Amino acid sequence: MRAIHGGKAKNDKIDSLKIAKLLKSGLFPLAYTYPEPMRATRDLLRRRMHLMRKRAELLTHIKNTNSQYNLEPIDLNLRYVQNRALMQGRFEDPSVQRSVDMDLHLIDFYDRELNSVEGFIDKHARQHEYQAYVILRSVPGIGQILALSILYQIGDIHRFNRVQQFASYARLVKCKAESAGKTYGTSGAKIGNAHLKWAFSEAAVLYLRNNAKGQQYLKHLQKRMSKAKALSALAHKLGRAVYFMLKRGRMFDEAQFLS
Repeated sequence: MRAIHGGKAKNDKIDSLKIAKLLKSGLFPLAYTYPEPMRATRDLLRRRMHLMRKRAELLTHIKNTNSQYNLEPIDLNLRYVQNRALMQGRFEDPSVQRSVDMDLHLIDFYDRELNSVEGFIDKHARQHEYQAYVILRSVPGIGQILALSILYQIGDIHRFNRVQQFASYARLVKCKAESAGKTYGTSGAKIGNAHLKWAFSEAAVLYLRNNAKGQQYLKHLQKRMSKAKALSALAHKLGRAVYFMLKRGRMFDEAQFLS
């Protein structure tokens, strides 16, 4: 509004006139009202993601501390309790060991809370759009949490008239900055839903796990681009597939997806 209607004076009457003119000319996009019954669960899923990132920071701190004191690399997956138990008594300095023990205790606490909240979400979230939840679970790599995250971030898929609008909202595409026929890079990278961007990026990586056909498709993409861009392209393709699956009420068809 400020860029289109600049002026020295500002009051409610002037602001109302500006908004009316923008609406009349079609330059003022209407906001989407997210369904009220689903808001609390969506916020809880976002809160869970915040806790998962804090937990990941603690695991990273343990590995960084191990490297700081030139110990043998930790080849074990510290997400499991039995592997984390091997970290006790690993460091000679008592202060360093106490710092690592504090990380381990906090990780155990986060695990209990995350398991509890995931069970709560799974119990209460299925009452909303259960058919869409089942459709999302048909995609290899999209599990319980990813399916619920995608479902609750989208809301109503029919609010997107075109797949391009959905891909833009999910931050799966970049906008070119052009002038006089010249490209000056990209813009608008942070416009859209960051949670959907994360969900589809995770889904692309998990889709490739133990999937020979998917890995072969990624190699095909890497002939034209780097691995990072190939993964982004795969995430974009998954986003488009999810859009049409939810719109048409159909399960995932891998043969059609990879064709």
